[in-house]
Amino acid sequence: MKIEQFVYTDEASVKPFTINPQLIFAFGHRELIENQTLTKELARKYPNAILTGCSTAGEIIGESVRDGTIIFTAIEFENVKIQSAKAGLKDSDYNSFEIGKKLVSQFPQEGLKHVFVVSDGLKVNGTDLVKGIADELPENVTLTGGLAGDGPNFSKTVIVEPDGTVATESIAAVGFYGDSLQIGFGSRGGWDSFGLDRLVTKSKENVLYEIDGQPALDLYKSFLGDRAKDLPSSGLLFPLSMRDSEDRAPVVRTILGISEEDKSLTFAGDIPQGSFVRLMKANTDRLINGAEEAAVAAKNGDKKSPEFALLVSCVGRKLVLKQIVEEEVESVSEVLDKPFITGFYSYGEIAPFNQNVQCELHNQTMTITTFRES
Repeated sequence: MKIEQFVYTDEASVKPFTINPQLIFAFGHRELIENQTLTKELARKYPNAILTGCSTAGEIIGESVRDGTIIFTAIEFENVKIQSAKAGLKDSDYNSFEIGKKLVSQFPQEGLKHVFVVSDGLKVNGTDLVKGIADELPENVTLTGGLAGDGPNFSKTVIVEPDGTVATESIAAVGFYGDSLQIGFGSRGGWDSFGLDRLVTKSKENVLYEIDGQPALDLYKSFLGDRAKDLPSSGLLFPLSMRDSEDRAPVVRTILGISEEDKSLTFAGDIPQGSFVRLMKANTDRLINGAEEAAVAAKNGDKKSPEFALLVSCVGRKLVLKQIVEEEVESVSEVLDKPFITGFYSYGEIAPFNQNVQCELHNQTMTITTFRES
């Protein structure tokens, strides 16, 4: 596996790749990516390469976190083969479950080992998307990915499609084939829950209307106090822990939008009626420890170090960690023995918690996918 990277800030920062890549990741500031001049030029210059990526709430390269750039990472595999897939939300009438199935159906199943997906971050129901993909994937194929970001703005997200085109309301995926590819993954949070468990008394999919019989928005605003005026972005600092059954670990849910009209909260993933939620708050040390634990899980006892790590961390973590945000990336790099790293701050992360556990949509986690050719 050969890997090269560059950071795009302006035309003078463009650096041609000296390898012959099959895959180019592009993660960057929405307005820069929307221009699509550079992604299309790379697609033209490297016709054998599949492009994939998205707009972000911050870009990751090595042990640093950037804003207002595009991070390009080119990979030339020795034996691994890859395939691409894409689908538009409009094509399935915004049915996220069906679009997940449609996306995966484009991949030949023989030899498929792993799928990495990037999705629209605002119009998609991430829970249903993951369920749809998992429903169509062969049992032994793993899945990771993330939802695109738009800084703290929550206004529009874009996806880089395989031919370098940049699209809204789109989902793109890369399928990896070959026994020589070793994949690892881990996802951890580090947030502290507090207060009582509260019952979700009215919800539909990812829209929460009532908690304990009270309007969800009013109750949530009472928790936030003065910060309520900054919703929905201030909601990133106080996510909900959601548990929908006794035998499943709680997952974290982050607010994407609010409605003053019906007093509802819209989340990146489902909040089923009858589930229990608790408010959460951040502890910076615990967040950084969580990132380290995700890296340990991704390594999964492998004596050999990965060659490449793809990090998807939540925008909420970035807003909490502020000037020490790079510490969570540094902790991951240290555990993984300093591989090439790229990634982005997202509106949702996709991965299983551990090996042999079903894939889920997460919020407020550091989610890591590692790659090594043996």
